[in-house]
Amino acid sequence: MINWKVILNIAKTHLLTKMKSTVTASLGVTFGIGAYITLVSFMTGLNEMLDSLILNQTPHIHIYNEIEPSDKQPVALYQEFEDAFNVVNSVKPKQSQKKIHNGLPILNYLKMDKKVFGATPQLRAQIFYLSGSIELGGNLVGVDIMEEARLSNIGDYIIEGTAQELKNSENGILLGAGLAKKMSLRRGDRVQVSTIKGDVFPLKIVGIYQSGIADIDNIQSYANLKTVQRILGEAQNYVTDINVKLYDIEKATAMASSLGKKFQVKATSINEANAQFETGSNIRNLITYAVSITLLIVAGFGIYNILNMLIYEKMKDIAILKATGFSGTDVQLIFMSQAMIIGAVGGILGLLVGFVLSKLIDNVAFETEALPTITTYPINYNIWYYIIGISFALISTFVAGWLPSNKAKRIDPVRIIRGT
Repeated sequence: MINWKVILNIAKTHLLTKMKSTVTASLGVTFGIGAYITLVSFMTGLNEMLDSLILNQTPHIHIYNEIEPSDKQPVALYQEFEDAFNVVNSVKPKQSQKKIHNGLPILNYLKMDKKVFGATPQLRAQIFYLSGSIELGGNLVGVDIMEEARLSNIGDYIIEGTAQELKNSENGILLGAGLAKKMSLRRGDRVQVSTIKGDVFPLKIVGIYQSGIADIDNIQSYANLKTVQRILGEAQNYVTDINVKLYDIEKATAMASSLGKKFQVKATSINEANAQFETGSNIRNLITYAVSITLLIVAGFGIYNILNMLIYEKMKDIAILKATGFSGTDVQLIFMSQAMIIGAVGGILGLLVGFVLSKLIDNVAFETEALPTITTYPINYNIWYYIIGISFALISTFVAGWLPSNKAKRIDPVRIIRGT
């Protein structure tokens, strides 16, 4: 029967009598785990920030009416040319509206679907922004602003004003930050917008919107859906886009295909719309985890080397223990206990070091005009990183302790005492 009290007492004595080796081994675990926690928390936090910058502004499914050439050209409708090989030059798009046919019934259908978290209509209009002698082309997007704020993080990018102020204003506009800068406008000013037909409407700037993507902020602004419908002279059922958010993003591709066929519209999933960005994000995550795992492996080898040297220094102690009646298994358990104690202490300290360093980075100022809502460097405090860190500390010290202790188990005490 194993006497754990005696084994742990001997392990503790060995650790305390060789404090330099013990501290060195513990610090190896501490800095390895601490570096892993800090790196993975910072890198994944940064990746999530970049992902949210693009993906949070992208609906899971985007429904619109795509203008494209007719599948069948008029020449194919004549029977005498039915079996002929027809070549048509300068094919023009068919006459069709940007409006989604039966847009409101489709919207109601989506809102009743249990897989749908929310669906919101949009009306995109090409306009000119007029301020004094300045005339800039751009887009004005009519939205249900409160529903947009619920389904996306649009509220986080309103740097002046609020979404509620836009809702309460019949002639209000959330002006893009790039447009506001170019035309020297600020909140409370008025800007005139002109349609491509030449109709001019004055709108009051109730807020400034900055997405962090310059190409968008230089041309795009938001207004209430009814406001844009009135500017274009269209009815209340006139919408050009429907954005859909699902409970499960993985179902977006299949559902987009189904909706496109069912309602004869163009439905694009988030995977299709952001395929290149998603590839880049996956590569960044792969690099992050590869570097993190490398740090843990290097720390594991360091622990093994230190424990291996520790056993060589304790050869005479091992011989004496065996000579006094301790079995090879008892000796192995003594050194395994030392390894696990070093792993537990070093691992816990490593988690604390990683958390403290992450907190320090989280409080470092991060100022950029492109991302006004982000004031400090992003950190991801995922509890799983800490669980992985302490688990690896214990597993690596177990392996690092088992290999040399298994060797110590087979040591012949007579040869050690004789010095051979």
